[in-house]
Amino acid sequence: MFLNDRYLISNETGKRIFDSVKNLPIIDPHNHADVASIARNQNFTNAWELFAATDHYVWEMLRKTGVDEELITGSASPHDKFIAMANVFDDIAGNPVYEWIHLDLRFLGIQERLCAETGEIIWKKVNAALAWEENKPIELLRRMNISVMCSTDDPADLLTAHESVNKQFGRVIVRPTWRPDKAMKIIASDFPQYVQKLAARFSMTISTLDEYLDALKLSHDYFQANGCKASDHGFTLMPSGVGDKAKAAETFAHVLAGQPADEAEAANFADYLLGEVCEMNAVTGWVTQLHLGPVRDVRSSLFRAIGPDAGGDVSDIFLQQEPNLIKFLNRFDNRLKVILYCLDPMHQPTLAAMSRAFGRMVRLGSAWWLCDTPIGMKRQLEYICSVDLFSAFAGMVSDSRKLLSYASRFEMFRRVLSSVLGTMVEAGQIPEPIAMKLAKKMCFDGPAEFFDM
Repeated sequence: MFLNDRYLISNETGKRIFDSVKNLPIIDPHNHADVASIARNQNFTNAWELFAATDHYVWEMLRKTGVDEELITGSASPHDKFIAMANVFDDIAGNPVYEWIHLDLRFLGIQERLCAETGEIIWKKVNAALAWEENKPIELLRRMNISVMCSTDDPADLLTAHESVNKQFGRVIVRPTWRPDKAMKIIASDFPQYVQKLAARFSMTISTLDEYLDALKLSHDYFQANGCKASDHGFTLMPSGVGDKAKAAETFAHVLAGQPADEAEAANFADYLLGEVCEMNAVTGWVTQLHLGPVRDVRSSLFRAIGPDAGGDVSDIFLQQEPNLIKFLNRFDNRLKVILYCLDPMHQPTLAAMSRAFGRMVRLGSAWWLCDTPIGMKRQLEYICSVDLFSAFAGMVSDSRKLLSYASRFEMFRRVLSSVLGTMVEAGQIPEPIAMKLAKKMCFDGPAEFFDM
């Protein structure tokens, strides 16, 4: 039966394990929450806004079924977009988007299957439910049993919305995460403008690399004072963390003077700057989250029409992450907490072996982005236990811009994990009490300890 008690769980032992972890609080160390929107705590206006308006996973599936872009990211009404999604939703079955949306619906108490025949009914039911006080953003977080969620924030950002959410919630629930990607991408055409933005944020002048580092240190200190526990970094190709400062300073000066950096100069700058910001992380004890491998915006027409984060990113099996990652991990060996994520599933064996080789301070992150599906999570979990340790797993992340994803994606992960552990119990590989203990550690205790939350 669709989404029944045995959903994604292949054995009775797995069902017992899931029952032991399904109600644990959620720790989500990496998402793209709109914290300002949560702070306003206004009711969602309609079903499209809640389920699909910010979710490029949904957009990609709708495009694949032939839905016109006007009914995805265009100016069509939210009602028409939702009905267009309902009309093709049967064709999405088999993709995790189909399951996530239905899990979201179940969370709101709506049992109907989304399809052409039920689109209008569900549209009205969801919209009615969204008017309730219990479905405002902060109450949804409370109902989903969120312990901690970590947003993604630029070094130039103010964190007043985080303070507002935590005050309304009555405790610290949302923490910032320091993401200096723009600060490191000196090859970007708008890098000089970003430097000026950072300078304005801290009321200073930046004309040299040392002054730039001073500004980043002020930002790092500000985030630390506001409860930050981690930095977050997205790289197509991993920098080494070991760069030439003199060359980086020269490149910085040339770029501010209007001379673009070439690829070699940009690579050295990223190598150097990553090393410097991670020295800051080592002092504060932050976790450094490394997201490796996305090749961005490969569909030119989509990028021209909509911009980034629209569903035009892919993975590349041939990217060589290992050489620079080894240099980076050796520089910070036993000094820095690191989590490794990869976009291409064929990089998982390398990262698992790297985690094993570098001990307790380096951990393997969850199956990420294109891999955070039932099959991707299952394959990763089965491989982890053969090379690395379940007990050292860094935990699940939603990586989502959509609020209800915290419930649906974590439920999916916990079900897959329970099924994998249950299979091992029934195969005689793990005693059931130990599997229960591992499940709890992987779902909550381990991430809480590693992130110091």
